Amino acid sequence: MPELQALGHVFRTRSDTEVIVHAWEAWGSKCVQRLRGMFAFALWDRNQQILFLARDRLGVKPLYYSELPDGQFIFGSELKALLVHPDLPREMDPLATENYFAYGYIPEPRSIFKGVYKLPPGFSLTLQRGEPVPEPAQYWDVSFKETLSLSEQDASEELIHRLRESVKIRLISEVPLGAFLSGGVDSSAVVAMMAGLSADPVVTCSISFGDVAYNESAYAQTVADQYHTQHHVEQVDPDDISLVDRLATVYDEPYADSSAMPTFRVCELARKSVTVALSGDGGDESFGGYRRYRWHLNEERLRSMLPLQLRRPAFGLLGRLYPKADWAPRVFRAKSTFEALARNSVEAYFHSVSILNDGMRSELFSSRFRSELQGYSAVQVLKRHAEQASTDNPLSLVQYLDLKTYLVGDINTKVDRASMAHGLEVREPLMDHTLVEWLANLSPDFKLRRGEGKYLLKKALESYLPPGILYRPKMGFAVPLNKWFRGPLRETMRNAVLGPVLADTGWFNTPYLERLVEDHLSGRRDHSAPLWTLMMFESFLRNVMGAQAVSRIRSAV
Repeated sequence: MPELQALGHVFRTRSDTEVIVHAWEAWGSKCVQRLRGMFAFALWDRNQQILFLARDRLGVKPLYYSELPDGQFIFGSELKALLVHPDLPREMDPLATENYFAYGYIPEPRSIFKGVYKLPPGFSLTLQRGEPVPEPAQYWDVSFKETLSLSEQDASEELIHRLRESVKIRLISEVPLGAFLSGGVDSSAVVAMMAGLSADPVVTCSISFGDVAYNESAYAQTVADQYHTQHHVEQVDPDDISLVDRLATVYDEPYADSSAMPTFRVCELARKSVTVALSGDGGDESFGGYRRYRWHLNEERLRSMLPLQLRRPAFGLLGRLYPKADWAPRVFRAKSTFEALARNSVEAYFHSVSILNDGMRSELFSSRFRSELQGYSAVQVLKRHAEQASTDNPLSLVQYLDLKTYLVGDINTKVDRASMAHGLEVREPLMDHTLVEWLANLSPDFKLRRGEGKYLLKKALESYLPPGILYRPKMGFAVPLNKWFRGPLRETMRNAVLGPVLADTGWFNTPYLERLVEDHLSGRRDHSAPLWTLMMFESFLRNVMGAQAVSRIRSAV
């Protein structure tokens, strides 16, 4: 605002919306390069007859759009806003469905419907009246070039400075403000910074589980006690079956991250006390916190010993012959390791993040549905982004892929829809683009060192948080689906997966669905993630598409 005022702009309100209007007047489409934080907006310039759409750099906020058959252009922050238009075709996209069963969400720019798109993060779209709709234009990307050369001490001090500054600017609010606190490193770091910047006790909210293997509430309480927060805790009820169908209407299109359940509840809990909440989302991607990063680097070292033309046939054969061992710790799951070694780096990472891998999806879909794919595979999403990456470092590459896919399509989607369903605004200081850019240019050794993820973040926080918080095993915000499906959700799951809705589409191989269910219920396999993915697809078909639409799917395939 001060920069615009210096240029002669006069403000009538303190609204951020008015800032966007003046920024457009001053800088046109380049205004997005001056904005910081989360946003998705459309601006109509009546004088120039231009419609300008833009989405923030990390994809925190969503933006859907479509050009209708009669030339109308429609857009909205959620898919449901477009679905109320009577002329919007509701033809489901088989390629998006293939993506969904691989990733558990539908990566940008596709949506579940043909002809309906999501504006990718860091992109804008400029439409001139009377002219064809152009392709979106990219205005930002993150570059992993490792240009910063800092000592560990200097990097730690700089990180705390940047983290505190990112939190500080997100504390500006005219309504009650608090934070999510899971007891993990990221949310605890945000709360620690908030406590140092606020004269009043920070309001914190946590969700607990009855299953101790998934329950982090004790760790959250430790941090809450240390910083004397006003802490609120609620336990997720495993018998809350009604939430399954509620999620389908909240997310509009198929979405299979089961942690949407506790996220929905923690947003509901937070809204009782605050209107704005800060979260620790985005830390794993930028700081190198996921366990799969460590496994990927171990496999990369093995892959580097032999060329792909030798690895692919040898390890591919071993992967096919070796028995599957879902029950064992990953170090003993040789089948998965052999399969990964038979692939190149991007294919191997895709294999590790897939909910249903290539072989499972091949069995899952009917032959008629596979013909609709015309050879398309969901791995092409990662390959497309890998071509744009500015690094060949194996850790930086997978971080880049996650920033472009998993963070946007899974994490941000989960939090945005769940929070908006309760009228709660969530702000993510770890996704401040200046912080993300700075971290991207640090050595990968600051992120993953000797098997320790988030190395620099943990070192920098040692004077703020106890070792029991910083260096405990990572748990994640998961729910015990494997037990729920053998207990309170057993019949709900069976009825959804083996019921008439999925069968009526003609898209699925019924004997394979039966095998997934029976193998899980018998304890032979843990198929909880694939089964949840199928459940949420079935719920989407019933609650969003409707019975008549499902029948049209069958007749179209």
